[in-house]
Amino acid sequence: MVSVDAMRTAVGIVGNAIALGLFLSPLPTFIRIWKKKSVEEFSVIPYVATLLNCMLWMVYGLPIVHPNSTLVLTINAAGTVIELCYVILYLVFSDGPKRLKALLLFLGDLAIVGTVSAIVLIFFHTHERRSLVVGILCVIFCIIMYLAPLTVMFVTLVSTVQSSVIKTKSVEYMPLSLSVASFCNGLCWTIYALIRFDLYITIPNTLGLLFSITQLVLHVLYYKSTKMQIAERKKKGEVGLTDVIVVDSLKTSASAPSH
Repeated sequence: MVSVDAMRTAVGIVGNAIALGLFLSPLPTFIRIWKKKSVEEFSVIPYVATLLNCMLWMVYGLPIVHPNSTLVLTINAAGTVIELCYVILYLVFSDGPKRLKALLLFLGDLAIVGTVSAIVLIFFHTHERRSLVVGILCVIFCIIMYLAPLTVMFVTLVSTVQSSVIKTKSVEYMPLSLSVASFCNGLCWTIYALIRFDLYITIPNTLGLLFSITQLVLHVLYYKSTKMQIAERKKKGEVGLTDVIVVDSLKTSASAPSH
């Protein structure tokens, strides 16, 4: 008979594989930035938000904070390295206010994680207390991470001259593949957290699961109307807003597994 720990490990490994794919999903964007030597109109906010989220979950997964969380530690360590590469590339190929903003946000990430780590290790001496403090912060910043791409979408839709082509009942800017992958990721890590109950992993992944289910429902409801709008624009010779900024923001939201 398969043990509970073996089941949990198997689910966690599947979750790691899905999460790694999601972390790598913005890669085409940064290949584009590398080739053009410019960040264009891309925002750094989703990447620094995801980096902060990964670093905090990495602290949570440390044996001295929350024992028996190897899979949480490994995937978030990988996520930290990947997001760090994204942020560094953004710093290299941005300039002026964009570079300053990215640098300040990046330094803010490091300051927050360094401060949290120092406080937890110095002032809290049991696994339970350390897990409580870091776990609560992980949940809070994970929610902020989910909201970060939404702010980018709002700014994009308000500021761009093409905003008029985005109509109601359209999921053109919400990639189905990423919604499905996000759903699978949230489901895996929610199951992982429930097998041996972990409140701090359960809360953000349940929220992520609900968020992805909402996206899938919208795809079902508005699939036909989206196709009609795209076809209508093509007939008129208009350029549709398959805006890489919005799409990339959604990729980052999906690619930030909350473990």
